[in-house]
Amino acid sequence: MAMSTAASMSMGNMALRPVASRTALPGRVSVCRPQVMCRASLQQQVSQKIADAGKAALAAGAALLLAAPGAQAISYDDLQALSYLQVKGSGIANTCPVIEGGSSNLKDIKAGNYRINKLCLEPTSFTVKEESQFKGGEAEFTPTKLMTRLTYTLDEISGAFNVDGSGNVNFVEEDGIDYAAVTVQLPGGERVPFLFTIKELNAKGSLDGFGGDFMVPSYRGSSFLDPKGRGGSTGYDNAVALPGRSDAEELAKENNKSTKPLKGQIVFSVAKVDKETNEIAGVFESVQPSDTDLGSKAPKDVKITGLWYGQLS
Repeated sequence: MAMSTAASMSMGNMALRPVASRTALPGRVSVCRPQVMCRASLQQQVSQKIADAGKAALAAGAALLLAAPGAQAISYDDLQALSYLQVKGSGIANTCPVIEGGSSNLKDIKAGNYRINKLCLEPTSFTVKEESQFKGGEAEFTPTKLMTRLTYTLDEISGAFNVDGSGNVNFVEEDGIDYAAVTVQLPGGERVPFLFTIKELNAKGSLDGFGGDFMVPSYRGSSFLDPKGRGGSTGYDNAVALPGRSDAEELAKENNKSTKPLKGQIVFSVAKVDKETNEIAGVFESVQPSDTDLGSKAPKDVKITGLWYGQLS
């Protein structure tokens, strides 16, 4: 995915920064995308996060999406019209559509029991929480370098999307390509793998900001074997070279593999609506745990921010 934007804009503790654009190859389409950098930490309670982020996130998201067509982003219809050769190698397959028309008036979404289809989440920033290098300093989210190819966007997600007369939202994720393996690298060289996902999300709130908890499956399955041949459902139950220490407490986490799922949190904000096509789009911020190496190490908090798009029916 190639990303750029003609101007930078800020809103509270969310800011947009320009990045270099990619030159289009002959016969291919060039896509320039805005990069979203969010510095605000996700509160432990989703309801508090929604209250803090709501109207501000909406304003920034609206400005972001209203500016998108000028940044050569692709609408859903234009994306469907591209051939395989135009998409191949261009990074377009890793982007979400944008809304060309529409408005930022959230009242265009009438009360009703909808289904959301074609839900797409396009990350534009990955940061990892690290302890401060200074004594007594607070842990903060550190920018990272993406090590994964352009295959980390979630797409074709569907679920129930209900809106009541007061504008309250209840979204339950049901199906779709709702996970993607991603690896990022910290400035010191440490690599952090994680499974970007919104599996079993149950989000509540208002159109200004709705969010909730979701399940984060184990990055590796129970049949994965470590370098010593130990696995959760197969392989050795301890390090064969150390039979006398097979029950040692310090080796318990290495020997006893765990694929127990963890939990993450996400907040969505609706920024643009097209009542003619029933398209909606906005911005999101998610905080979730990283890989635990089958339970042998503590997970790191990974913050993902980006754009989302969906169609109501």
